[in-house]
Amino acid sequence: MGPIDALIHFVNFFMPALGVGLLGAFMSKLLWRRDLAGVRLARLFGWSAGAGAVVLVAGLVVFGHDGKMATYGAMVLACALALSWAGWGARR
Repeated sequence: MGPIDALIHFVNFFMPALGVGLLGAFMSKLLWRRDLAGVRLARLFGWSAGAGAVVLVAGLVVFGHDGKMATYGAMVLACALALSWAGWGARR
């Protein structure tokens, strides 16, 4: 495997976390428009995608390979909790 292939595998490993994080951030800003008016979209996306990436790595360590549905379920839960914390829990 060459360096380009390794980069593609690395990026594709984290794509579900980035996609769920971005979708979750947009949907939460849309659904709770007034409550989250003072919270930047980048903050919501960063916390959500970061939590999802941590869960993906933890799932890889625990199960030995990626792509398990339990990992994806835990990623969605972690992204939701991170969105909640970033939006309402620790306002600055």
